[in-house]
Amino acid sequence: MKMADQTVVVLRRNRPGTKAENFYRWCDEAYEEMDSTLVVQQYIQQTIRLDHNNIDTILNAPETQDEGVWKYEHLRQFCMELNGLAVRLQGECQPSTCTQMTATEQWIFLCAAHKTPKECPAIDYTRHTLDGAACLLNSNKYFPSRVSIKESSVAKLGSVCRRVYRIFSHAYFHHRQIFDEFERMKRIRSERSRCGNSTVGEVPV
Repeated sequence: MKMADQTVVVLRRNRPGTKAENFYRWCDEAYEEMDSTLVVQQYIQQTIRLDHNNIDTILNAPETQDEGVWKYEHLRQFCMELNGLAVRLQGECQPSTCTQMTATEQWIFLCAAHKTPKECPAIDYTRHTLDGAACLLNSNKYFPSRVSIKESSVAKLGSVCRRVYRIFSHAYFHHRQIFDEFERMKRIRSERSRCGNSTVGEVPV
């Protein structure tokens, strides 16, 4: 008597109590086999884990993937990871020492989180910008779906990316030790390439 075939279900989640070295220890899944409304996020994160230095592969969208959703999900992932740098900056980047959001001496960046854009201490600019990006990217008004996105909503991604990119510039020119440490831990060069590459177009600081 032949036993019926049994399907093995792989649960791709980190259970409570999982040690850091055992995170994401499951088999990779082909894009075509992923079945979720969060499939693009899942695929991007999987590709980053495979080799976060392989920018071409990370940015290369599957043939059937909607371009607007692809850009949106990359920016979401980028902002989530950038929070790690913001946390490290808090200990050194004080309102009393970094009174303005600058990179070089050429420009002072105004914070768009206020009713009328105005100058903010660099750390406040960082917090406001990341908070604003999170609010926009999670807005049901502009991004009600993770499957398809209107062109008018996709057009908003460029300005978000320009603002968050300035956080890198400030850290590089004013907090180089923190920048270098985070770069070694998170391969921040790869993150900057993702922000400034074909995901949302060339990003001027």
